[in-house]
Amino acid sequence: MTPGLRRFFASESAGGIVLAIAAMLALVISNSPWAGAYEAFNALPGEVRIGGDWLVLKKPLLVWVNDLWMAIFFFLVGLEIKREFVIGELKTRAQAVLPAVAALGGMVVPALIYAGFNHAHREALNGWAIPAATDIAFALGIVMLLGSRVPASLKVFLTAVAIIDDLGAIVVIALFYTQQLSLTMLAGAGGALFVLWLLNQWGVKRADVYVLVGLVMWVCVLKSGVHATLAGVATALFIPMDDGKGGSPAEQLEHGLHPWVAFLILPVFAFANAGVSLAGIGLQDLAHPISLGIALGLLLGKAAGVFGSSWLLIRLGLAERPSGANWGQFFGVCVLCGIGFTMSLFIGGLAFAGLDASYETHVKLGVLGGSLLSGALGAWILSRPAR
Repeated sequence: MTPGLRRFFASESAGGIVLAIAAMLALVISNSPWAGAYEAFNALPGEVRIGGDWLVLKKPLLVWVNDLWMAIFFFLVGLEIKREFVIGELKTRAQAVLPAVAALGGMVVPALIYAGFNHAHREALNGWAIPAATDIAFALGIVMLLGSRVPASLKVFLTAVAIIDDLGAIVVIALFYTQQLSLTMLAGAGGALFVLWLLNQWGVKRADVYVLVGLVMWVCVLKSGVHATLAGVATALFIPMDDGKGGSPAEQLEHGLHPWVAFLILPVFAFANAGVSLAGIGLQDLAHPISLGIALGLLLGKAAGVFGSSWLLIRLGLAERPSGANWGQFFGVCVLCGIGFTMSLFIGGLAFAGLDASYETHVKLGVLGGSLLSGALGAWILSRPAR
């Protein structure tokens, strides 16, 4: 296991605990006498003006968190993806094939389960990608709490699956969750992307130059109708891995950002998005096709998709089971992939933006229920004696 992965595991595991506390706090407050204050907090106005009225960005706090703060999270995801494919655990075909196929199976099967529950409702069907995501912070947090019960090879496998899963989610957001496009702003974003490519070709090693151009691209993407978080990923992929002096601008940025993302950005996102009032919620809400499709997609679909595709690949001799792990432990980690919290809530917000508030409630119920059950079942399987 590389030193970079060791630092990554340590940060993600602790961040998963903070993330859980933030989500629980949001649930408690949104079902308390302070529920009004919680809603007011999310609605706090924020405005940025540049050049008078030349550029005006005016949004409530919840939108700033989901559009700007999550762009920083996606920037970190982009750095992680680049590291793993260039110098990490996914740099060769032999290393990448098992987690890549597992991640694909773990996206397709949950989406099919959700579609099976919601095929008759066109608006609800738009949320098909919600259960297709894995929350790496929560999943690794549970794995690290279990300690030596989980072989190191499975921790690497889980990380690789989650990273490839994030890459798949980025593609899904870009293709299926865009608004009406502004060709002018899209051209501006393309221009910024071209500048990033030129900087890379000219051998510019300073990360702050890339980040500055990335901010311009973020504004253009925000105004274009494509979701602004994609600018974070695109910027990260151009930052050099080697500065020619034995250092790595991309890895330095990644290590510097990890604590901020793990202990501030993601907890704030969780607090702002996980609050759901349980007043008046009954069995009919829990059994709603959206809630049920998401929950079962995460709990059953993720486990079946990740484990089934991996098992088939291994049986065909195209990949090897992670070393030191038995099938029971391997299945337990596959179940943990059903913890979809952060990305699932994020995609849910995009899928049903502007629709009735009941959609948001059903998304949160499904995501929280499916993630909780997946985490509990996966931890129980992994905590049993290895056989």
